Amino acid sequence: MLKRRLVQTLSLLLYNADLAKFKTGAVSKSPLKNGCVPGLNCYSCPGALSSCPLGALQNALAEGRPPLLVAGILLLFAVTLGRTVCGFLCPFGLLQELLYKIPSRKLPKSPFTRSLTLVKYALLAVLVTGLPLAVFFARGYGAPFFCEFVCPAGTLEAGVPLVMAVPALRDAAGGLFLWKLCLLVLILVLSVFCFRVFCRFLCPLGAFYGLFNRLAVLGPRIREAACTRCGSCARKCGMDTLRFNDRECVRCGKCLGECPARVTAHVMGRPFFKLFKENI
Repeated sequence: MLKRRLVQTLSLLLYNADLAKFKTGAVSKSPLKNGCVPGLNCYSCPGALSSCPLGALQNALAEGRPPLLVAGILLLFAVTLGRTVCGFLCPFGLLQELLYKIPSRKLPKSPFTRSLTLVKYALLAVLVTGLPLAVFFARGYGAPFFCEFVCPAGTLEAGVPLVMAVPALRDAAGGLFLWKLCLLVLILVLSVFCFRVFCRFLCPLGAFYGLFNRLAVLGPRIREAACTRCGSCARKCGMDTLRFNDRECVRCGKCLGECPARVTAHVMGRPFFKLFKENI
């Protein structure tokens, strides 16, 4: 757990290493913004050295450009790591985990919360891809709807720091900023009681990576022949997993020591074609 916390913290610092921009309220002009980081991290965060994959994808679709570069980068992260990105390389995931450590009554997972995980797939289909494309074809230009109306990471990393640092932005902040600020506060409060509430129910990036969990080259695997299907891994997991390494597993490794048969292990670098054959 300590090693994972270290990786999460280093990811946060590396994603937003242009620290001087936080004081001036300017947005970093790093040349690395032509690419994107694996986790959710807003392009407009003053210190951000690279782009957010969701934001880059939406902007390309809204402008009618084929998102070849960002799609290639996303697929590379997905087939290499799957939702390991969520468990190790997402700053907003780290924040939610830290908030969950605050002593309080915790909301248990259930079949209902499992059903709510489908919301993030709807957001991926509608706000991230469908609407930007539909509006572009209707009027010649679209908008990054998820970033503009939902993304709490963008509000926390970009909206709040920029509004605090730039008086003109404070004066211009209106109903949309207030809506996103209220949504951010709600998600942060719920994170105290519900484990990774945004990751589980609302994050389209996690939804995309989850589709590749069973195929991803690097990460944990079950020795299927030894597994007794006792379900202890899923019961110990804070996410809405039904079994080890399914689409909701963020591959944090917390359950690796919980298995009574010790059938789970981290297997690194297995050939992709072999993984594909095992999972079709």
